Amino acid sequence: MSSRPPCGSKGTILVVDDTPANLELLKTILTRAGYEVCVAVDGKSGIEGAQFSAPDLILLDIMMPGMNGYDVCANLKADEATRDIPVIFISALDDALDKVKAFGAGGIDYISKPFQFKEVLARVQNQLMIRDLQQQLTTQNQRLQLEAEIRLRAEMEVRSLNEDLEVRVRQRTEELEKSIVSLKRKRSIASIEPPMTR
Repeated sequence: MSSRPPCGSKGTILVVDDTPANLELLKTILTRAGYEVCVAVDGKSGIEGAQFSAPDLILLDIMMPGMNGYDVCANLKADEATRDIPVIFISALDDALDKVKAFGAGGIDYISKPFQFKEVLARVQNQLMIRDLQQQLTTQNQRLQLEAEIRLRAEMEVRSLNEDLEVRVRQRTEELEKSIVSLKRKRSIASIEPPMTR
């Protein structure tokens, strides 16, 4: 029996770290908290995993062989398919400059090792909540924009119909005025002409 939660339970998290013990520990605490967890052991496979599975959030180590976490994050943010995935750096580097560099690469949060389980879960939960709210806002903005476009098209159509109606009313009024003038002439001619006698 798998301890993996069903898809979409609380969200999918990709953990990228080259230390197997860290991967196992993070996978365990996140899985127990109800998240679906995917793992990658280096930066390249982390990028591929993000492109393939589009996780809801990425926990990313900085010091890895090959491609470091800063470069991984910069690559993810440069790719349209992965740029909106929130990245939380999780690293033993605790210097302020390292944190600034992580935020500059596109990270949205930073957890220092050794980490506390509750802190990891709280930060993950907060960032996923922020992402959900941003997605709701984006969806609502798209819906409002669509409604505005529909309303604008309807207003333009009504304006066009009103203009057509005004033209027809003017034409009909002119025709009626001409008919009235013509009838008045005929009456006035008829009143001037003597009746015909036999």
